[in-house]
Amino acid sequence: MTASKKKILEMLAQGRISADDAYKLLNAVDEEVGGNGTETRNEDTVNTKREYTADPSPANKLKPKYLRVTVTPREGADPEHADRVNVRVPMSLVRAGLKMTALIPPDALNKANDALHDKGINFDVKNIKPEDLEELITALGDMEVDVETGHGEKVKVFVEY
Repeated sequence: MTASKKKILEMLAQGRISADDAYKLLNAVDEEVGGNGTETRNEDTVNTKREYTADPSPANKLKPKYLRVTVTPREGADPEHADRVNVRVPMSLVRAGLKMTALIPPDALNKANDALHDKGINFDVKNIKPEDLEELITALGDMEVDVETGHGEKVKVFVEY
């Protein structure tokens, strides 16, 4: 078994990725395996098709592709009246949104900052930098939020690879 496949199975066992994601990643690794059963590492071709890398070091781990938010009803809930939510936001959209802040007039940014401060959020929209966003996205890869409401609904926020 290659180191890549072992790492994928470890992430699956830790609950960091779903079985479907593990299956896709294992198939991606199989596509990158040379005829002799070893992983190819030609730097010109590795990772051009997928963002998966065989190197398990933190600097080269899977890159988050989507921010997911799901809400599922409690067990036994009436399917006709149960709310379900499944939001999948591409990280590329998050990155593009950051770049778009450069086009927002200063007055609008000030209003956004004031609204955030009114809600108790000490955050300045004008100070967001692309390198800060990449660090945040990388950190999101290790985060998973699971909430069960008083009515039994389950809310889950996580990053999908």
